[in-house]
Amino acid sequence: MRERDTARRDGGHPEAAGAGAPGGGSPGQEAGDPGDGTMGAAELFDEVGLDYERAFGAVPGQLAALDWLSARLRPGARVLDVGSGTGRPTAARLSAAGFAVTGIDVSAAMTALARRQVPGARFEQVDVRDHRAEPGSFEAVCAFFPLLMMSRRDAVAALRRMSDWLAPGGYLVSATVPADVADLRIAWMGRPVRVSSFAAPEYVRLVREECGLEVLHEEVALFRPAGDGAEPEEHVFCYARKGGRAPESDAR
Repeated sequence: MRERDTARRDGGHPEAAGAGAPGGGSPGQEAGDPGDGTMGAAELFDEVGLDYERAFGAVPGQLAALDWLSARLRPGARVLDVGSGTGRPTAARLSAAGFAVTGIDVSAAMTALARRQVPGARFEQVDVRDHRAEPGSFEAVCAFFPLLMMSRRDAVAALRRMSDWLAPGGYLVSATVPADVADLRIAWMGRPVRVSSFAAPEYVRLVREECGLEVLHEEVALFRPAGDGAEPEEHVFCYARKGGRAPESDAR
């Protein structure tokens, strides 16, 4: 596999073996390795700010997933948005639909933007690996691209945590960039980062087998970020459900 230490997409995600990463909000991640000069997610997304939203605020697969989820949740359902970024589009759409949305993001700048842009939701600056919630706290968890700047081990552990936070009958709606890479050094918008991910079949397997969820839908889609010179990239979307029955499940 070719490492792309100097690869760059001005309007796109960091490249990972020909695929984009990361997206959909700032991923939870500790500081970058000071030995190699890479940036952690907090530092990276503090700098990127609204430029990220301009490039990735209208991913068709993400918007379709939000519509799918909204049609299945009861009014007032509790939803967690992991890697909430600027609050748009996930928290904004779900809050406007009448759900009780909590967003978590490791970036202070993104969290501040989200609070201003989506006053109807609640936002916390916290790494998904440090967030504390009781089992069954949420009827849905959205995780659009929040794992890409973690190690593979941490990403799997984060998926398990998110599934634990689901109430019986709750939904995990998630997406990542399908790429069989681990700790790959790349550049994104001129900034050095390290990314890890999974091929699409392996990601879906993790949701099914490691998290114990029923996979209801999986899809790989191509997206071209906004911005001059942006290249198309693949995204894998996965809709999954926890066993059991939630109050008024599928009533809408």
